[in-house]
Amino acid sequence: MTRKLRLGVIGAGLKAAEYAESWVKMPEIEFAALADTMAASRQRLIDVCLAAGAPQPKSFEDYRRMLAECRGELDIVYVSTPHAFHAEQATAVAEAGLDLFLEKPMVTTVAEAERLIAAQKKSGVTIVTAFQGGLSPLVLDTRRRALAGEFGELIAISGMIWESWSSNYDGHWKQQPDISGGGFMFDTGAHMMNTVCLLANSDFDSVSAYMNNHGRRVDIATAVSARLKSGALATLTAAGEGPPGCASYITFFYSKAIVRIDAWGGWREISVGRTAEPREEAEILGNPMKNFLAIREGKMENSGSVEMGLRFARLWDAIKESAAADGASVRIVAQ
Repeated sequence: MTRKLRLGVIGAGLKAAEYAESWVKMPEIEFAALADTMAASRQRLIDVCLAAGAPQPKSFEDYRRMLAECRGELDIVYVSTPHAFHAEQATAVAEAGLDLFLEKPMVTTVAEAERLIAAQKKSGVTIVTAFQGGLSPLVLDTRRRALAGEFGELIAISGMIWESWSSNYDGHWKQQPDISGGGFMFDTGAHMMNTVCLLANSDFDSVSAYMNNHGRRVDIATAVSARLKSGALATLTAAGEGPPGCASYITFFYSKAIVRIDAWGGWREISVGRTAEPREEAEILGNPMKNFLAIREGKMENSGSVEMGLRFARLWDAIKESAAADGASVRIVAQ
């Protein structure tokens, strides 16, 4: 019988508890240790394990102590903490030689991405960022077909995403800039940016952006106009205030086809010539751990790689810089 993979968790909040409901039932996984600054969060995750008849994982207030004491008792680590903590925690996991499944977004800046990439290269561990779109079969199939040239040359991209985010997260850590790393564009909008970065198959060359906080401490509405190094043009719009709900539409204009898809890879529409294919739908992943394990075993492309995270970080840094300069164009120069 194959030994179960021993899982450590950093950040035992609601997302981790939600995933734990299905992960604890997986025959490949065993919760071995968890770390969170809140005792109630730690206990909630422990209770999920015990309710499923699984052993009680070791519990730590400080993730550093968990890594120090349990390094030899872990195989993989899942990090689910506020955005600003990702870089430090992810780098520590990589330096400990443990494979990492990291909640989105990967990091908050290019400098953080470069440090994580250096740690990953030194240790050789697998790192996957948990974007649902990046793991969606519809997004991955679109990427494969685009790379094969089926759709022709990418001409332009038009993306938009909206949610009643400002009121939904009033008082939440997501609207505290010191730990959120940004507002709506960096939270829900990150799904749009990541899917665009993945399917564009090109880094961005220049970016012009505007933001409006609408009375909040973080951005609520963002508009971006950009050029990719491939020559394709892109516009991205994020509206974090509006009626109840959440949706996105991203259109990729190719020389031979038009592909419409949502940021999470839940649906796709392809038009070739005058023929529009029926809308395809896929269930948005409820258990991305299965995809992480497939990537770890080399059975699936790592669409959430650190290199893709760097492309995303370069775009986000440029958006922030341009918005702070009232829309001045920012050139992205890869080091």
